Order: sequence, then C-alpha cells, then structure tokens
Amino acid sequence: MSDSADNHWQGLRPEAAAIIETRDYSVADLGGRLATSGVNAGALLDQEDALADAWIPGVKLLPRRVFQQPHRGFFGEFAREGEAGLGEIGMWPSQWATATMTSGTAKGFHIHPPFIPEGQDPAAWFQRLFVEEPTNYALRPYDKEQWDAMFFVQGRLEMLLIDERVGMERRTMRFQIDGDNLPGANNVGVVIPAGVAHALRGADSDDLIMVYGTSTRFNPEFEGRIESGVEAAPLPKDWQGYFGSE
Repeated sequence: MSDSADNHWQGLRPEAAAIIETRDYSVADLGGRLATSGVNAGALLDQEDALADAWIPGVKLLPRRVFQQPHRGFFGEFAREGEAGLGEIGMWPSQWATATMTSGTAKGFHIHPPFIPEGQDPAAWFQRLFVEEPTNYALRPYDKEQWDAMFFVQGRLEMLLIDERVGMERRTMRFQIDGDNLPGANNVGVVIPAGVAHALRGADSDDLIMVYGTSTRFNPEFEGRIESGVEAAPLPKDWQGYFGSE
C-alpha cells in the first residue's frame, strides 16, 4: 500500500472513504488527560500541587494499602480518625454506608448543595475557602454540607467530577480506581466537596462495591441529580405498551 495519506483508501468505494475516521493516538500531558480522556488514579497521587491548573479545589485522593492474605482474601484499611488524609483536612464522616453497583451499570451525576453563610456572597466565600485560604481547613463547614469520602472494595471504576460552584472555574476530572481485589497503585479513596457533581461507572466485569462516609447524615433534599437517566432501567418498548395496557 502507498505511504501517501491521500492514497490509503484508494481501494474503497468513494462513499466509504469519505466517511472514514482515524483515532488520534497522540498523548496529552497529565493535566490534559485528567480533564478529558482520563488517567489512572495512581498517577495523580501527590500531584495536586503540580496539577493545580487542572485540579478541582477541595478534591483529595487518599492513598491506601491493601494486603493480600493467601488462601483467605485481602485486607485494606479505609481511614483512621484524625490521621493521614482525612485527618489533615479535619473531616471525619458522621455516617458510613455501602453501595453495590452490578456489572455494566453507572451512577450519577449526583451533587450536594454547598452551605453559604448568611450574608456571604457565594463566589467570594468559595474564593476564600479554596483560593485565598486553601489550607485553613477549620473554615470548611463539614457539619453543614455533605462531603463524601469514597472507598472501593471490589471492581474497577471510572469516576467523573465536575465543579459547579459559583465563581469557581468549571474544571473536570476523570480517573480510574481499582477496588481492593485488584491491589496496586490505583487503590485510592476520594474526597468530594459539596458543589462538585460526581458520577461513576463500572469498568470491568465485576460488581462494584463501595463504602463511603458522609460529613453529614443522609438527607434526601441534599441529593441533587444532573443527567442521571443512566440509572434508569426502562422496560423494552413493547413491554411498556403491554404493561401499561388496560
């Protein structure tokens, strides 16, 4: 075959050649991939400062260690109160829960409303929290808004985050996490602030099992949903007609 790009498809009918597309295999930098095609979570550990222009303020990845126990299974810690990542940011969940997503399913986008102190401009408040005083964790109203700390026991998933807070740059993050049954650098926990939309979907054949802590107790009024139709499992069209018939 000729090396000329113009001649690659000369053996095809013109109608077919005119609609052919080829994939772009060029590799963007880490920040570019984080915002678009996605990266492995392990590549993001300790990169928050280096990726400051791409990172969603308040999002935190928590490294984990998972220990294999031959002939028995595996053991992995989530967090210790007052220590490591959650201890650093001064957050400890007031409620823990678990969820299972069967293989091939997805969840989200979900979002929780940020608390804005009375008389405060929302944009100015977020600037203070995450730009002007980002390490003044005592300012964060964990007890008044829902932050999530998510950990994954089984399966492989893709997580997508979008910052929807007023006055904050609308950044996106996309990365893959491995559950404890797949030990390695991609075993991480994720802290998600209120006001950041989050979605996840399974990325292999295993059911996905997650354990998550929330800074406030579950409140249905704080469970906002955006473009979450993927969670529905509609009946086939003919079933709908029959099921709904008189």
